[in-house]
Amino acid sequence: MKQLRIKVLVGLFVVAGVLAWAGARLWDSFGSLPSVPVAAPIVLALIAALLGSAAFSFRARLRAQRERRPGAKGVEPLLAARVLVFGQASALVAALVAGLYGGVGVFLLTTGLDSGPRRDQTIYAGLSVLAGAAVIAAALFLERVCKLPEDEDMDGPGPTSV
Repeated sequence: MKQLRIKVLVGLFVVAGVLAWAGARLWDSFGSLPSVPVAAPIVLALIAALLGSAAFSFRARLRAQRERRPGAKGVEPLLAARVLVFGQASALVAALVAGLYGGVGVFLLTTGLDSGPRRDQTIYAGLSVLAGAAVIAAALFLERVCKLPEDEDMDGPGPTSV
């Protein structure tokens, strides 16, 4: 399984943000802009909390297993792989969603915050970007926790014959 690359996540964020800004500008010229849902930052924050709790749980369980504590409960490899795939997919989607709401938020900031609803929409968009960044951070932490240690024997020379 390949690791997440920060460059890919930043690229998704920037492209989605630019497209969302242009789309919001075009949409606003035709009429009213659709609103940013209140649930967007809440859902992203819940996903970040789930990924963070899984990462801390796996880290504690793997540490106990490494230290050979009596009664230490290990991590099933298939469960770890499933949670890791969920984390990577969540990070990619969070980069897109954060870019989308970031672009809309920038558009709202540049057009003025004179009305109350536009100010609220800008706040929701900003919170969505922050929650999306939290999802990405939790996914990267989970990926770091689930990474297998490098095998020193693989780098060294092969077996010697006698």
